[in-house]
Amino acid sequence: MADLPFVDAHIHLWDLHHIRYDWLSPPFSDYGPNGSVESIAHDYGIAHYRADLARWNVVGAVHVDAGAAADSALRETQWLDGLGQIEGLPTGLVAFAALNDPDVDALLAAQAAHPRVKGIRHIVNWHPDPKRTYGPVDLTVDPIWQAGYALLAKHGLSFDLQCYPGQMPGLAALIERHPDIPVIINHMGMPVLTDADGLDDWRRGMKALAALPHVAVKLSGMGFIRRDWSLDHVGGLVRETIDLFGIDRCAFASDTPTDKLFGPIDRYMEAYHAIVADFPEADRRALFAGNANRLYRLGLDL
Repeated sequence: MADLPFVDAHIHLWDLHHIRYDWLSPPFSDYGPNGSVESIAHDYGIAHYRADLARWNVVGAVHVDAGAAADSALRETQWLDGLGQIEGLPTGLVAFAALNDPDVDALLAAQAAHPRVKGIRHIVNWHPDPKRTYGPVDLTVDPIWQAGYALLAKHGLSFDLQCYPGQMPGLAALIERHPDIPVIINHMGMPVLTDADGLDDWRRGMKALAALPHVAVKLSGMGFIRRDWSLDHVGGLVRETIDLFGIDRCAFASDTPTDKLFGPIDRYMEAYHAIVADFPEADRRALFAGNANRLYRLGLDL
């Protein structure tokens, strides 16, 4: 299974001396959705990534907005673009732009000027529980944010959607109005299992998004579902997601180093391969490489 080509659909890199990341800066606290991030608050470059994925046949990787300060977003892209030219990784970039920024059109144009930039992520996870939410308001219901989202097509950009299931039914209407903006859901839709109806909310939201043919999903972030995740905990949810979206709209991703908060990357990769071990080889090749290559328009010869 380790010989199967892997186009990692979601990775992060950071140089804390070069770019400011407030969430990776002290003081650290266990308060918040994912607890303390102190264990990953150190430089993480291509050499670290290759070491973490040494057992796996990485042939490409997509870097996703790593939470740099907003005024450093373009600097992050420039740094990563340079890395890609020198190291061969990352292959593609999902950059940051605040879709509710008054200058969003110019921000998108500046990002799209870099050929490696394939999409944009603006994290919008909102939850009424202050320990769960990533921000003070639900941006997805803001008409200004929605207008910024609509501009992505103009610049040929896809959107990486990181939200909670409770936001999905409302988002489905917006996403349906813009079939020319491909959407890739992050971390399997991040079900909130501690909510009274958490699993039902997730199924309802994911069903609404799966009904839209231009929406795909990344199979990653098991620790966001539960920090003490195991194959028994998440295997059924991964299979359910694949059933819902179909083989061609799902892609496995390591989410390293963030997912290292909840376990070694090898344990994730072993679990992912085990979950789909009974799938035909063509399907496994699509889930681990072909789909990410297509969804992010990487142009790799697989």
